[in-house]
Amino acid sequence: MPRRCRSSSWSTAVGTERLRPPIISKDSDNTESASRPFGGARFVVGGLVLAVGVALIVMSDAVPAPLARGDAAPYFELRLLDDSTLSSLSDYRGQVVLLNFWATWCKPCEDEMPAMERLYRELGDEGFELLALSVDEEVTDVAVFRDRLGITFPILLDTEKEVSRLYQTTGYPESLLVGADGNIVERYVGPREWDDRLYVERIRALLSAPAR
Repeated sequence: MPRRCRSSSWSTAVGTERLRPPIISKDSDNTESASRPFGGARFVVGGLVLAVGVALIVMSDAVPAPLARGDAAPYFELRLLDDSTLSSLSDYRGQVVLLNFWATWCKPCEDEMPAMERLYRELGDEGFELLALSVDEEVTDVAVFRDRLGITFPILLDTEKEVSRLYQTTGYPESLLVGADGNIVERYVGPREWDDRLYVERIRALLSAPAR
């Protein structure tokens, strides 16, 4: 499976866009158009419409609805790097959680880690949790990476990328901010300076919001 690592220059907070059906161009140069100007064209167009309709029905069954702001964050359960115990998102219900999908081979992921560590140390005692979901296949690579950068926030192992697919990530790094109610607040595509006051104050505002 190809690796999907983003350039550090590409960072944006995104909403969700619905999939659009492909635009179909009709070939007007038909050898039978002179003798049958409408019959052949109608047959071709009808066949294309039918094919597109069937494709959309199949896609609607196979492709999950896009995750958007306000949606419940999907449940998952993964093993922790430190002791291999299982950890699930429900363990952090009532806390504001930042989910970060990353990999050791992703340079932009590494570049944002120090700022994430500073964010975690600043807000970790205020009801904030940061979960870094590694999609690496080799656990030893993750442990070496963690020790080299001095990371103290929890690292979960998504070696099969099942949770990455569940959260519909399109590359790394990619992060989702989840409120204390368990709903998605924002999706962040690309690396961030997480200890910037913009992010610190936004998370603090969520921490101080009345419980629902």
